[in-house]
Amino acid sequence: MKAITSLASLVLAASLATAALAQDTTTQTPPPAEAGAGAAAATSGAAPAAESAAPTQGGEAPVGMAESATTLPNGMDITPVTQENGRWYNAEGIPTYKIENGVVDFATFNGFRRYSAECHVCHGPDGEGSTYAPALKESVLRMDYYDFQEVVASGKQDVNSAANLVMPAFGTNKNVWCYIDDIYVYLLARGTDELPRGRPAERADKSEEYTAQEDSCMSM
Repeated sequence: MKAITSLASLVLAASLATAALAQDTTTQTPPPAEAGAGAAAATSGAAPAAESAAPTQGGEAPVGMAESATTLPNGMDITPVTQENGRWYNAEGIPTYKIENGVVDFATFNGFRRYSAECHVCHGPDGEGSTYAPALKESVLRMDYYDFQEVVASGKQDVNSAANLVMPAFGTNKNVWCYIDDIYVYLLARGTDELPRGRPAERADKSEEYTAQEDSCMSM
């Protein structure tokens, strides 16, 4: 399943998100990854989060991963296997990043740009979190990819927060939703420490396929 790229699909995605929003994604114990949604049988190379780890600014404990590990704590293998529309995907068709010799694939680079423009005000620069919103570079290591999409599309209310914090829905915001996979893979690269803070120094070129998909989504 590739990224949702039409407003009609967005409405469907938002309607399917209701059940997922009831899940408390702030818990420190990640839910099992669902079959067909990035689940992987192998868990070698992924170090579990330490129970005594100090919470981040957003209230989540840091996720521990072994160096060069390719399996996330949520069970997903992030190894890039195929490329389509200028974006990289793992063996199960879920977006991932590809960084070779310091050169970041264009989608991941664009994810940095879109995150910095649309998300950092609440979630902090570089996915690091803030005093009232979680560090998304940690959240994507715990969350299933499709749960991540659903929360962004339909929003979420943190009923356990004393301040009763609410994340707005971005499913109809093209500046977010047309680039949701780019934002996701950028946060993956940040969470696995494959990408340092700040603007990526080198990036791959923007492909014609990427441009065509982008134009199609933005024109809907």
